[in-house]
Amino acid sequence: MTTDAVLLLAPRINDTGLQLRTAAGRRGLRAHTATAWRAPAELLGAPVHVYGGPLFGDAVGGAFGLALLQPPDDWPARLPRELTGRPMSLTTLAEARRLRRPMFLKPPGDKLFPAKVYPDGSGLPGPDALDDDTPVLASEVVRFHREYRLFVLDGEVRTASRYAVDGDLNIAPLDEDPYRAEVAAFAADVLAASAGMLPSAVVVDVGPLDGGRWAVVEANTAWASGGYACAPDAVLDVVLRAGGPAAVLPAADRPYCRELPEVVH
Repeated sequence: MTTDAVLLLAPRINDTGLQLRTAAGRRGLRAHTATAWRAPAELLGAPVHVYGGPLFGDAVGGAFGLALLQPPDDWPARLPRELTGRPMSLTTLAEARRLRRPMFLKPPGDKLFPAKVYPDGSGLPGPDALDDDTPVLASEVVRFHREYRLFVLDGEVRTASRYAVDGDLNIAPLDEDPYRAEVAAFAADVLAASAGMLPSAVVVDVGPLDGGRWAVVEANTAWASGGYACAPDAVLDVVLRAGGPAAVLPAADRPYCRELPEVVH
């Protein structure tokens, strides 16, 4: 990374953004918090890395030539059942609207509609709100007893945190969690099975179901994910790779780049 690189943060900076700004300063990396949802003119031409939500990434990505890495929509559905703990499939919004039984439904990428258990497909957005071919990740209804966030770089967990117990926010560093060895063992299995299926910098959430069986929750973009009690310096390492200049992106990551819209001001 060049010494003139900049970490660009979204205007509505969250706790993780504040931690990343401090971590960047410790290593001599300049941090800049945007004042609007557009590319700051004073940074144009600089090697920029971004941390913020999808809307912010879309707003500034093209102007700075960013490669914003994101997991494939169908990644969980391609994993073996022993790692997902329930049947999962990638379908379309048109097909999901036809469901007539309870299912957990979510948009695999952006938050286009609430991710939750739907009694049937009738509660999903209609064709006047979202296109019929909008991807939907569908899974059988399960309950996670605990949930953990893993920041992954080059196939290895760089830092991790517990973030929920029985569906309620319950944050603790992994080092303070009594199940840390189980988290590490299951994460190793998931990442081994995911070789060649995920970008080099990504967030993966895992946890045990109510019956004790470990399962994947989901994968997320590192440049838009909360760090909870993860180590900020390690989170920063993952974020810098996940949301940095396309010119230095490893070739293996190119299939995982987010398609950026053309922004007109």
